[in-house]
Amino acid sequence: MLIKNAYIENDKNLSDILIKDGVIKKIARSVPQGGEEVLDLGGKLMIPPYVDSHLHLDTTHSVDYALSKGTLWSGIACWNETKKNLTVSDVRERALRAVRAAVSRGVQHIRTHIDVCAPNTTALEAMLDLKRELRDICNIQIIAFPQEGILSFKDCKARIESALRAGADGIGGIPHYEYTREYSVGSMNYVIDLAVSTGALVDVHCDETDDDSSRGLETLAARALEAGIGERVAASHTTAMHSYSDAYMNRLMRVLIRSGINFVANPLINIHLQGRFDGYPKRRGFTRVKELTEAGLNVSFGQDDVKDPWYPMGNGNMTDVIHMGLHIGHMTTYGEILNSYKFATHNGAKTLCLKGYGIAEGNAASFIVMDAENFFDVVCDKREALYSFNKGKIIARTEAAKRTVYF
Repeated sequence: MLIKNAYIENDKNLSDILIKDGVIKKIARSVPQGGEEVLDLGGKLMIPPYVDSHLHLDTTHSVDYALSKGTLWSGIACWNETKKNLTVSDVRERALRAVRAAVSRGVQHIRTHIDVCAPNTTALEAMLDLKRELRDICNIQIIAFPQEGILSFKDCKARIESALRAGADGIGGIPHYEYTREYSVGSMNYVIDLAVSTGALVDVHCDETDDDSSRGLETLAARALEAGIGERVAASHTTAMHSYSDAYMNRLMRVLIRSGINFVANPLINIHLQGRFDGYPKRRGFTRVKELTEAGLNVSFGQDDVKDPWYPMGNGNMTDVIHMGLHIGHMTTYGEILNSYKFATHNGAKTLCLKGYGIAEGNAASFIVMDAENFFDVVCDKREALYSFNKGKIIARTEAAKRTVYF
């Protein structure tokens, strides 16, 4: 296939892309046609496929199963009751529904956190099956997530290790939900030690609270630095950072930079759940994305929840996630908006440790085509992904909206 007249990642010059056997063979201002099928984009934007760095596929589309009061803690309480009655078919159907919605909007990589503190392994079994089934359409990474704490929940270590043997890609944690500060530190020590011994990825729900005394992040970063595995460690949420004093943050930044760990912010859910215990003024509860990025640390965005006890909305659209993140992170200069796609593309690929990602000669022909000339217009006008190509095959297509104004 020969794709003509694309603006690749906000480039102001049009390019042609030659694809053979699912691989990008040539990118140039003009590639002569040699009998290939031609798709003329007519000046549309091409970017790498969206990466959703954080999504709970086992809980998705369960908002009507139990009523939550809108806090993290009530969501956990609701899910603890709901998960007792899960079946493989139910989890699979709800997760597939969410993946289809995400893929239709340009997502091709998802990191999902699957609760292992359940009465059985139903959710994990369903997700492992779905991962295998969809491997040629959407890459799904599975994190064994200890929803109720590693040291605060009986036999949780054994459950995590069993999940890794079954095929999970990484280890999670939730230090702010452990019973004590000592348990919090102990859980992070366990996670890093296990990652070193198994080679697994790490993605911790870290300090997802407005409590400025919640400091699991310093332990996670220090141990990752000590072990030399920062590139495959991610700290998700870190919303307590919003409440840290600048004096403490200045000290913390030193180990964060040296560790090289990744960060995942979830703008829609962070703004929804945090500040719930405040009167006025109410905190935003959003990690310091702007400051972390300016310090050279990798920050990516995730959808987190779709219509579940923690968040009643969501549809897998990463453009919505970026739109919210820019607002609550005060990242609204023209340049910040123009390049914000990186939070859900290149930065996400780095968080997930993906190889061969991006629009470059020799890489797989995996990309999306947006209904705009640049990403500034995508964000401002909420433009759709018109095409999603995975290894040279179209896996999703959307017709551009047509609007008529009679004046």
